[in-house]
Amino acid sequence: MSLLLWVGIGGALGACARYTVYVLAQKWLGSSFPYATLFVNTAGSALMGLLSGTLALKWHWSSEVQAMVFVGMLGAFTTFSTFTLDVATLYQRNSWIKLMAYTSLSCVLPIAGMIAGLYTVRLVMTKNS
Repeated sequence: MSLLLWVGIGGALGACARYTVYVLAQKWLGSSFPYATLFVNTAGSALMGLLSGTLALKWHWSSEVQAMVFVGMLGAFTTFSTFTLDVATLYQRNSWIKLMAYTSLSCVLPIAGMIAGLYTVRLVMTKNS
């Protein structure tokens, strides 16, 4: 199976997961703040850290599985384009405090998620070695 097909399969899974998060976030938290995008970018970055750290230290996935998970699934699950649309929407609404909070959190939390994921893998892998 070609890498493109693997990416497509992962992309479909990631897009479905992202849509599910959006539906649940709106249901539970409302739409006054882009909670879903903030969550998927943070959770996706943390998952990227966990998986890439584990691959580097322990697992050995084929190039097809890596393409499916990292490019397809996580690429479709997280999204910077939605982030920029959310920022533009908050700007158009003159919601300056929400805009600044969202922009700041969207930069800091995904980076923290990636670092936490890498740290967790190193902690667990070195403890179990």
